[in-house]
Amino acid sequence: MSRADEAPSMASSAESPFTDHKFSFFNQYPHATELKKLPQRSRPHVSPSLGELLKRVEDAQSDSESPAHRVLDLSSFACSSVSSSYPFVLSFENLTYSVKAVRKMPLSSCFSRDDNAFDSKILLNDISGEAREGEIMAVLGASGSGKSTLIDALADRIAKESLKGSVTLNGEVLESRLLKVISAYVMQDDLLFPMLTVEETLMFSADFRLPRSLSKSKKKARVLALIDQLGLRNAAKTVIGDEGHRGVSGGERRRVSIGIDIIHDPIVLFLDEPTSGLDSTSAFMVVKVLQRIAQSGSIVVMSIHQPSYRILSLLDRLIFLSHGQTVYSGSPATLPLFFSEFGHPIPENDNRTEFALDLIRELEEEPDGTKSLVEFNKSWQAKIKKQRSNSSQNRAKQLSLKDAISASISRGKLVSGAPNSSTLTSSVPTFANPFWIEILVVARRSLTNSRRMPELFGIRFGAVLVTGIILATIFWRLDNSPRGAQERLGFFAFAMSTTFYTCAEAIPVFLQERYIFMRETAYNAYRRSSYVLAHSLISIPSLIFLSLTFAATTFWAVGLAGGLSGFFFFFFTIFAAFWAGSSFVTFLSGVVSHVMLGYTVVVAILAYFLLFSGFFIGRDRIPLYWIWFHYLSLVKYPYEGVLQNEFDDPVKCFVRGVQMFDNTPLGILPESVKLDLLKNMGNTLGFNITSTTCVTTGLDILKQQGITDLSKWSCLWISVAWGFFFRFLFYISLLFGSKNKRR
Repeated sequence: MSRADEAPSMASSAESPFTDHKFSFFNQYPHATELKKLPQRSRPHVSPSLGELLKRVEDAQSDSESPAHRVLDLSSFACSSVSSSYPFVLSFENLTYSVKAVRKMPLSSCFSRDDNAFDSKILLNDISGEAREGEIMAVLGASGSGKSTLIDALADRIAKESLKGSVTLNGEVLESRLLKVISAYVMQDDLLFPMLTVEETLMFSADFRLPRSLSKSKKKARVLALIDQLGLRNAAKTVIGDEGHRGVSGGERRRVSIGIDIIHDPIVLFLDEPTSGLDSTSAFMVVKVLQRIAQSGSIVVMSIHQPSYRILSLLDRLIFLSHGQTVYSGSPATLPLFFSEFGHPIPENDNRTEFALDLIRELEEEPDGTKSLVEFNKSWQAKIKKQRSNSSQNRAKQLSLKDAISASISRGKLVSGAPNSSTLTSSVPTFANPFWIEILVVARRSLTNSRRMPELFGIRFGAVLVTGIILATIFWRLDNSPRGAQERLGFFAFAMSTTFYTCAEAIPVFLQERYIFMRETAYNAYRRSSYVLAHSLISIPSLIFLSLTFAATTFWAVGLAGGLSGFFFFFFTIFAAFWAGSSFVTFLSGVVSHVMLGYTVVVAILAYFLLFSGFFIGRDRIPLYWIWFHYLSLVKYPYEGVLQNEFDDPVKCFVRGVQMFDNTPLGILPESVKLDLLKNMGNTLGFNITSTTCVTTGLDILKQQGITDLSKWSCLWISVAWGFFFRFLFYISLLFGSKNKRR
């Protein structure tokens, strides 16, 4: 059965989510009934863009008394769309890509320098072809054949210096900046926030990708139209879910992943194995959605492992790969003729793609591999090219890239574009929204997702509260004795280090969002700086709450000095420590890509910070070759700040008279003997020392700890500055570490 013969049956398939509709284009536009009577083969094969779909929704709702959401009959809309005669053609020629692989060598040669220690492994070898608007081009092949690599090459996810060959759109070389705006890339994994509903996920995507000039109601209508287009109406209010939360099915999740990248109606859509891990029905539904997207005026390029017979009927162009080489390129309808002329005819009842893949696999096991099939494909393509050049049929006129983009924008596609601009580069802005809008949307999405998982903040709050209670009960009402002064030092050291250790929970926060962030920023959904600032701002309220909890639990229970002003400085210092610690851990999460490795690094570095803070060894006792680490220690500054807040009082005394003998071997002597010792010491020194004479004040303790060079307010502001510094480093790590390109 040919592709054209199968189209009518597919259009009327009961599996389509649009067959049960309440609103029909023909009911609204009676004059279009003549188009309805046309034979299926003669109908224009174009579906409406999402912009046109939204326009029809608004028109229908304005004519209706009921504001209820209704499903649109897309097959009817297709009749009213004007065919664009393939204005977009994505062409690629002679794509070649190789990587260096380490050659296996004997142990003795590992210690000698050898420039030939690497082998060049070819992943793509002289691949050529084209994909047209309104069609689905599928890349097939066994695992390791180069399917994903070819998709990455077309989507500009391989460094320019590593990829040979050319990729053009309407004959013009695509710039990376332009491709990011007019295209979308759907990864193989479904990277979504688990606690957002389907509608919320698409709505946040609309807020990112659609311009501010569109009102909230229009964005909402666009999302509802897209939900219908994706067949997700029944799952719109269901959360995405994860391992611990029940959510949508695998097929629905995959369609949501597609939806968030097509909310702005991209001209080119790349997908890496969108049917992987799905059952046959879900896989067919996904490809059916992709067919509608293609027919709405997009180029769809996807890789697929082994399509079923029904999925094959939806595909327009196929490229079979074997070890990075093309073994077939063309329509599914010509597969039988191709393999028949090659000498391996496809049995009548066999699935064409399964037969082709099995044959390719058999040839790969032979000594010459698929060399014969590759050469036959080259001769086949040359013959087809010659027939086309000799053909007298009129070719479809190919518009320039600028004109084609402008025409698509005028039809409602590429919503972030500005059709009134005069030049190509300015007609499509890099980002759809200004800086502050992105910050608000990122912050709102993160808060919405976090609010539905209160256990995460609850665990951290519980850890801080329990730690504060334990410290308050252990160091209850410390006195001003020498032992009390020493215990105060221990309390402050442990309290400051605990604030930093409890910040380690921030490690998995970004690591869980890393690939979502990379997917969204790779195609300019928002700026990296917006992401950093948004997450910095939303972390502040929780840090204030945790700081207030810890300070209120410990300050008066331990008996710290300073009254109300002392409490507020203690609170601000705890907050500065939390801020610096969370910023440091956030920066590490941008550098370290594994959770367990991240925890190991954080725990080790925080231990070093505590060691060099000045509690275990004074600043004047640290070796010169380690003194730099003392000034880099994040624990040093809040620790010194709270010590000054407690001891910076020349009147307050911590050691009086005979108390100087405490914690020494003389401490066991009788009181009378200690008084005689004080009297003799006074006679020797030339002044009277009694049992009430103040020997050590708070300032003396600060000098003993080596805290003389910074004021307590300087320590506070330095801690805050460390937090901003590590947030900036986090931004730098995202800027250079999330390019998401192969080298």
